Amino acid sequence: MRVLIFGTYDVAAHPRVGVVAEGLRGAGHEVRECNAPLGFDTAARVKMLAQPWRVPALGVRLARCWARLARQSLRGPRPDVVVVGYLGHFDVHLARLLFGRRRVVLDHLIGAADTGRDRQVSHGVRQPLLRAIDAAALSSARVVIVDTEEHRETLPAKHQAHAVVVPVGAPDEWFVPEAAPEPAEPEGPLRVVFYGLFTPLQGAATIGGAIARLADQPVAVTMIGGGQDKAEAVRNAGDAKNVTWLDWVPAAELPRLVAEHDVCLGIFGTGPKALRVVPNKVYQGAAAGCAIVTSDTPPQRRALGPAARYVAPGDAAALADALADLAADPHQLAELKQASSTAARDRFTPARVVEPLLAKLAELGFGT
Repeated sequence: MRVLIFGTYDVAAHPRVGVVAEGLRGAGHEVRECNAPLGFDTAARVKMLAQPWRVPALGVRLARCWARLARQSLRGPRPDVVVVGYLGHFDVHLARLLFGRRRVVLDHLIGAADTGRDRQVSHGVRQPLLRAIDAAALSSARVVIVDTEEHRETLPAKHQAHAVVVPVGAPDEWFVPEAAPEPAEPEGPLRVVFYGLFTPLQGAATIGGAIARLADQPVAVTMIGGGQDKAEAVRNAGDAKNVTWLDWVPAAELPRLVAEHDVCLGIFGTGPKALRVVPNKVYQGAAAGCAIVTSDTPPQRRALGPAARYVAPGDAAALADALADLAADPHQLAELKQASSTAARDRFTPARVVEPLLAKLAELGFGT
């Protein structure tokens, strides 16, 4: 198939579309990218809903990006399939106009309404507006990609039949060479890393509470990023000396930095969205060779099975206990790291995660 990856997506901020592209290339398909990054991240888009006078700036920038996309799309052969990258709620309409609905695949990783609720934009006309944006986007695509079965079930019934569950997975650059066996007694404290946007879904405030409880344990935590819950996370950590706060790390450097740690933390939020997702950092941390500690939710259990340590969502004490246990038991830590790494190589590579999408496209007659 000739596949066009299309839209205003930013693969550095949202690597999911890059994983899909890698997987399709690895399966032998001709993949071309037509990309004009919008430059507004999720937080900025949500902020516009709270401050409507900012919306015209989005419209102007979107129009400029669409003009670039339209020009780029005419330069190559006509694609068989057009995959609209994540945050493509508007881009999908341009794709439909340029290529026709029958070719369009929308990566609907997270709905606009779901994101608005998580970012506490749920009052007045905003939620109905976000639901309308989601509904229009879904109607413009022939195939809809979601990341978990729980997310597929939240789609309107008429769209569920043409939806396919494609796990987020990890880009190739996250996979480290298979490590040598862990030493019986590792040197220094347990090295724990978290990175993200500090949204309620991620449960950073819960991590902060766990850090405070680990002040007298051989555990060193690196917290990377910033966002709406960072101040609360810092407050909850108190005056703990076992944590390093980094505002952010360039995307190209993040895989190496994460791989230097023993444990990668997942998410610990308690909201409905947090119970339906398997986050990037779980797949990426496993690929980097870290043990995974994350919240005990059905989609994460399904994705990782025994290759993770689970704690109740929102439970700082349980998270602190889990990390203290790993710090005290190097053999358990080594086994968990090996299990996470094996799961990543078996199930989270780009080639593996696109298999359901390829099966769906074959069912619809593409590539035959």
